[in-house]
Amino acid sequence: MRDLFVTLVVFGSLPYILSKPYVGIYMWSWLGYMNPHRLAWGFAYTFPFSLLVGLVTLVALVFSREPKKMPWTRESITLLLLILWMLVTTIFSLHPELAWLQMEKVAKIQLMIFLTMILINNREKIERLVLVIALSLGFYGIKGGIFTVVHGGVYRVQGPFGTFIGGNNEMALALIMTIPLLWFLQMQAKKIWQRHAYTASVFLCAIAVVGSQSRGALLGAVAMGGFLWLKTRNKLFTGLIMVLAVAAIASIMPASWYQRMDTIDTYQTDDSALGRLNAWHMAFNLSKDRPIVGGGFDTFQVDTFKVYAPDPYNVHDAHSIYFEVLGEHGYPGFFLFMLLAWLTWRKGARIIGECGKDPERKWAADLARMLQVSMIGFASAGTFLGLANFDLYYHLIAIMVVTGVVALKQAAPYGRTVITPVRTVAQPFVRRSREP
Repeated sequence: MRDLFVTLVVFGSLPYILSKPYVGIYMWSWLGYMNPHRLAWGFAYTFPFSLLVGLVTLVALVFSREPKKMPWTRESITLLLLILWMLVTTIFSLHPELAWLQMEKVAKIQLMIFLTMILINNREKIERLVLVIALSLGFYGIKGGIFTVVHGGVYRVQGPFGTFIGGNNEMALALIMTIPLLWFLQMQAKKIWQRHAYTASVFLCAIAVVGSQSRGALLGAVAMGGFLWLKTRNKLFTGLIMVLAVAAIASIMPASWYQRMDTIDTYQTDDSALGRLNAWHMAFNLSKDRPIVGGGFDTFQVDTFKVYAPDPYNVHDAHSIYFEVLGEHGYPGFFLFMLLAWLTWRKGARIIGECGKDPERKWAADLARMLQVSMIGFASAGTFLGLANFDLYYHLIAIMVVTGVVALKQAAPYGRTVITPVRTVAQPFVRRSREP
C-alpha cells in the first residue's frame, strides 16, 4: 500500500512539474529528506524517484517560459568553485572507483541545489520550500520523540536505512538543523493552533536528538540551542520551552544514557573517541603529503590508514566535516569549504541588518537568523560527524542566497522615496528616486 501511495504521489506530480518547474524542487526535497519510499517494502523501496523528478524538473526548466536567472552571488560562485575543485581531486584520487561514484552523487545533489537558486525566486516559494524540508525531517523528529518517551530512551532514534540520515548520528544532526526551521515556521504562523503545533514539534525533535544517543550531536544541540535562544525575538518563551525540554529529557533518559554521555570527558579511554582521533591524524598526515589535492572522495580506507595513520589498524570514517574535507580535497578544498560558510554567514548578517526593522521584510530577517542557527548546529555537531556532503546544508545555503536576492531587491529600507531636485535649462522639475 505504501509503495502505491508514494508512486501515485510522485507520478501524479509530474504534470505539475512540467507546467511549474519549481514544484519539482518541492518534490525532490520531500523525496530526499523524508525518503518516503524507504518506508515501503516493495518495488518503491529501490525505485529512483529522485532521479526521475530531477530529470523532469530539468526538462521543464528548459522548456518553461518562466524567467531563468541564476543568482551569481559570492556564495553561489564559491560553491561552484568548490564543486569544480572536488572534480579535480577526484581525478587525482587515491581510490578512483570509489571517488567517481561519490562524485556522481555529489554532482546530482549540487545540480538540484543550483536549480533551487534558479526556480525558488520569491517569498512564497521560499517559505513553501522551508515548510517541505522542515516537515519532511520533522516527521522523524516527532516520531522519534514519541518513541523515546514511550520506551524511556532505551533505544536509539535512527533514520531510514540506506539514506543520508540512516544512522543515529546522522539523524541527530539532521534534526538539529531542522529545529530552527520549525521555529521559523512557528514565528510566521498566523493561527494559534499552528504555533502550538510547531512548538510541540520542536519539543519532540529535541527529545529525539537526545534519544539518538549521539554524543557529538548532544554537543551540537547545546551550541544550537544556545544560539537559537540568542537569535529569537521572544527569549522568555523560547527559554521556557528549552527548560521544559531539558526537564523532560532528564526525567526520561535511562542511566545507560548518562553513562554514555559521561564518556565525553573520558575520551582517552573510549575506543570510539580514540578511533576518531586516529582518523583525524590520518587526514592531517595525508594533507601534509598531498596538500593540494588530498586523497579524493572516500579516502578513509584501510590502505590509506596503513600509510598515514598513527594506528594503522584502527580504521574509522572521518567523523568530522573538517577533517573529511581536508583529507579528501586538500587545503584548497578546505579553504573553499570554510569560505562558503563565512560568506553565507555574512549574507545572513546583511539580511538581518537591512530587513530586521522593516515590517514587510521581517520574515527574511527571521529566516536568516534561523538559517544561521542551523549553520551553527551543522558546524558544531559536524566536528564529530563526517557529513560534509550533506545535501541539507547546501540547500540551506541556497535558501540564504535566494532570500538575499528577494529581500534585498529594494535598496531603500521601508521603501522610502527621496525627492531629488533636478534643474534643466528649459524648466526646473522634481525627479523621484529610490534612496541609496
